[in-house]
Amino acid sequence: MAFHTLKHGSFLVVLILAIAQTSKAGDPDIISDFLIPTNLTIVDNNFFTYTGFRVLVDADPPTTFKVTKASMAEFPALNGQSVSFAVLQYPSGSVNPPHTHPRSAELLLLLQGSLEVGFVDTANKLYTQTLQVGDMFVFPKGLVHYQYNSDGKDPALAISGFGSANAGTVSVPGTVFATGIDNVILAKSFKTDDATVQKIEAGIAPKA
Repeated sequence: MAFHTLKHGSFLVVLILAIAQTSKAGDPDIISDFLIPTNLTIVDNNFFTYTGFRVLVDADPPTTFKVTKASMAEFPALNGQSVSFAVLQYPSGSVNPPHTHPRSAELLLLLQGSLEVGFVDTANKLYTQTLQVGDMFVFPKGLVHYQYNSDGKDPALAISGFGSANAGTVSVPGTVFATGIDNVILAKSFKTDDATVQKIEAGIAPKA
């Protein structure tokens, strides 16, 4: 299914503004109206405009989970503004693996399909919910969370708002098994053996 939701412009604008207003700022305050990159000589309307989501309109759906970001890296005008967004596309059966955002909470709004979501607090309590279109769910700042489209046929689509121009993403599987931590340490930590650790690492490693 193509990304037809973006055609409903006024509806989407209202939803985005709602997320923006409820996202808690997590970046330092600035003492000017906005921050200009040092390599930029002309500041005009284009500086405050982001067109990176246009590629999603009428595009073929992805075959694996895909996130398209509008953070400070993609949209420099967000620097100092304590807000960013992401469009998340979930094909049938796909998962956004457990991860954290160290600098912001995440406020997710489901626009299409259904999603199973959850996070774990610092007391190791799991909070889960099955979201339907129009539902919102907040993932508290810094806590491990995930999203899963368990539907066997239909894709899901969501928008997430962040109270930081650079919320950061720390993937739990990638951080643990794809950063060079010694296999002996991993095997002891997960009470398993080296062969199992190697099998997990091979599954996480980027495909050549």
